[in-house]
Amino acid sequence: MAYEHSIDTDRCKGCGLCVNFCPKNVLEISADVNVKGYFPAYQARPEDCIFCAICCTVCPDVAIAIDEIEEEAAAQKPTED
Repeated sequence: MAYEHSIDTDRCKGCGLCVNFCPKNVLEISADVNVKGYFPAYQARPEDCIFCAICCTVCPDVAIAIDEIEEEAAAQKPTED
């Protein structure tokens, strides 16, 4: 199985807990404001994510998810340049 990391930016308050606890420094706080007026977290370096789920555990807003996806779907997923 492969995994997919996602952040619900409208739910995130930008507290920074996930950014501080990520062992691979994948996450950063965005310069863009969400619908609630907060600066949410985002994946600055998604290729470095090891899917440890520490970010999911420390997020007080339950705004981060790591989901299992099929290998075929992961292979077809577009990559950012």
